[in-house]
This record gives sequence, structure tokens and C-alpha cells, in this order.
Amino acid sequence: MNAPALSAEQEALFRLIEDTRDHVFVTGRAGTGKSTLLQHLAWNTSKQIAVCAPTGVAALNVEGQTIHSLFRLPIGLIADGELDQSDATRKILNAIDTLVIDEISMVNADLMDGIDRSLRQARGRKAEPFGGVQIVMFGDPYQLAPVPPRGDELRYINDHYRSFWFFDAKVWVGDVASDGLMDVGAYGAHLHIRELVDIHRQADPAFKAMLNAVRYGHVTADIAQVLNDTGARTPPGPADGEHPIITLATRNDIVNSINRRHLADLVGREQTANAEISGDFGRGDASYPADAELKLKVGAQVMFLRNDTSSFGEPPRWVNGTIGTVTRIAGGSVRVEVDGATHDVEPAVWERYRYAYDPGSKALTREIVAEFTQFPLRLAWAVTIHKSQGKTYDRAIIDLGSGAFAPGQTYVALSRLTSLDGLYLSRPLRPSDIRVDPDVQRFMADRRRAAAASTS
Repeated sequence: MNAPALSAEQEALFRLIEDTRDHVFVTGRAGTGKSTLLQHLAWNTSKQIAVCAPTGVAALNVEGQTIHSLFRLPIGLIADGELDQSDATRKILNAIDTLVIDEISMVNADLMDGIDRSLRQARGRKAEPFGGVQIVMFGDPYQLAPVPPRGDELRYINDHYRSFWFFDAKVWVGDVASDGLMDVGAYGAHLHIRELVDIHRQADPAFKAMLNAVRYGHVTADIAQVLNDTGARTPPGPADGEHPIITLATRNDIVNSINRRHLADLVGREQTANAEISGDFGRGDASYPADAELKLKVGAQVMFLRNDTSSFGEPPRWVNGTIGTVTRIAGGSVRVEVDGATHDVEPAVWERYRYAYDPGSKALTREIVAEFTQFPLRLAWAVTIHKSQGKTYDRAIIDLGSGAFAPGQTYVALSRLTSLDGLYLSRPLRPSDIRVDPDVQRFMADRRRAAAASTS
């Protein structure tokens, strides 16, 4: 499949990253193409690049390595503890020109400083932020937050940091200056904050404006009424000759209950596809990119978990997030109907990578350390809002249950939709559902003031 072409603003940002040594935070609203730019950078940079992410699934999505495994950092609070580094780890960290971190909003301040300390120590350049490595970060703090610290970890963070967000790490500490940089002292690093603004997922300006209002926590009574009036419609279903619409819910138990109920209602024999797992792939569903045991029946509503990579220059038959219906299960493949066309779906292989140093070429290499083979499908009468991250849906029922329990949750759910016409709500939105983290508001407001000052 051909990679999508970059927009003008994505190309300009790629050139900033590629042609300078500047530290860059790439952010932007849902659907602005952050993932497209990251993929383009990984494939086209001339630099020695390492790509990492805070979780195993996020690392798989960018064909990188988790932060903790790349740096061999301890799990939990790092603080001022001694960093043990093997010769192999030091060689890898010395070979990196540019470190790319995806889903940076899930990285806390302590871990951000741990990355900084590790690179300074390994490279023997303790007076230079990140030991001279260029840091490029992708993410949207309005969508995903770090796991909040508790107990002694919380007390430590409160004593040492303004907040637990990555942007309040000591390496960045300071205010945003009028030149658009993070203004820091001699210890810290300058950070270019660049926000992609061209939205590719939605076309309707009115719906984009509503999503922005939810994102920033500025929902007026008029906006809430439009969302609630639109969402109050009864979703079409089998009685209307249509497949059930996917439900985005806040909790796993709600999602599992919906999927189990719909699967049980189907006639026919339930069949189970067991994943083949080799190497060190971690344990438990949280580490896996798909279900280790995928239970299906003919008629099951499923969602694709991977883009179609075998269309050979033709438009892809499906993308990550496409909804379809199982029409046949036989012969080691699953036949799925998508928009009236049927496709035979084969098992896909997810590869877990680890960076290594090649002394011969004096370059970083990637080696496969584990593989997970499974059909790239998941039951999709319902999915958690968290797992809908990065997906696009034409229609969805949003079920906030007893209420959104995390900042950005409602924004993530609503912004999955391509248009307002596809919105169905299990209950009306409440003011308490529109949650924005105050530290994110403060940081991004500082950034916008700096950008305005630099152009005035």
C-alpha cells in the first residue's frame, strides 16, 4: 500500500525535524495526521533514529520499542536512583541521533527526566540535555494522560514537580517564551511546540468547531443542545435492514457484556482462533495487539485492527477501524463483508522489535524478538473509548455510562466520528462529561500566547 502524501504543514514540520537538531513536540487535534507524519519520518529520515512509546501496544503500532525496554529503566518511580547501564545499552544509546517518542502524553515527568539522565550518562555528556540526542515527541495531551501516581510516588511528584505531565519535567522546566520555545535555564532544553491544525478526518466546519469546544472545555449550551438533539435519535439496526452500530463505552465490562450478548444471539457454531505467540511478547491481553482467543460466528460484527497492506497500489480494502461482518469461517481464513464486498482475511503477524548496535556498520539495527500471529479482527459491537484511539468511524453509539472518568475521554469518543450525522448517544451529555486537565490547559494556553506574541 502506498504511503499517504504529506500535506504542506506536515512537510514543513518534517523538514524542521530532519534539517535541524531542534527538540520538537508534534501535537494537534484528532485527525490532523500526527501518525502519518511519524510514519513518514521513520521511513524517510537520514538520521540514526530510534522509535519508542510508553506501552507495549503503542510501541507495536509504530514498530518501535517500549521506553523501559530500550533504556532498561526500572518500572515505577525513577527519581534520583542509580541507573545501571550495560555496555550493550550504552552502545545503543550512543548510536542514536534522534529519539522519537509516540503517545508522549502518557509519559510522566519522572520518566521524561529518566530518559534525559540515561542519555547524558550513557553518552558521557552530562551537561547537555539528552546527551546531545534530538528528541521528537508525538501526542495530544487533550486525549491521553499519564497514569496518575499514588501513595509515595504521588508525594514525591508533588514535592518535585509542578505536575506529573511530561512537559513539567525538569529537563523542560520553564515558561514558553515569545519565540515559541520552552524558555529554560542552563540545565534544560529548548522545546519547539508545533501544532498540526489541518483536520483530515472531518470535513464539516460546524462539527469541527463543536469538537474543538469539547477539546478545550468550552462547550456552550447551544453546542450541547445540538450534540444532544442529534445523538438522541434511535440508532438504526436489524429491523431497518442494517447492521448494529458500534458502541464506544467507558469501561471494559460494558464492552465485553455487549459483545458477548450479541455473539450469543447469533445462530451457528462458535469457533475460536488461537493466536500463535513466539518470543518474549509479554503476558496478558494488555500486552497483545489482538485477542489471544478470538471467538467468532458467522454474522459477527468485527473491526479490523490493521490496515490492508496487500492491495498493491490499489485503494486499501480496509483500514484500521473498518467495520465488517463475518460471512464464512473456513480453511484458515475468515471471510468478511465490507460495504457490500467480501474479502478473505488471513492471519496477520505483529512483530516486537528491539534495537541493537552493529559494531561493523556502527549503526543501529532492529531485530525481531517476538511475534504475535492472529486474525487482525476484534468483535465490534462495542469497544472501549480508550481502544478506539486512532480509529475512524462513520457512525457510533457513545455510552458514557455513569460519566466520563478521565479528562479527554468524551473528546476522544466524539472525535472518532467523521460527521455529526453519525452520532448516537446512549444518554445526553452532561457538563461533568466535558473534562479537561487544568495542567494541560495551562501548558497549551502558554504555548498559544507565545505563538501570538511571536507573530505580533
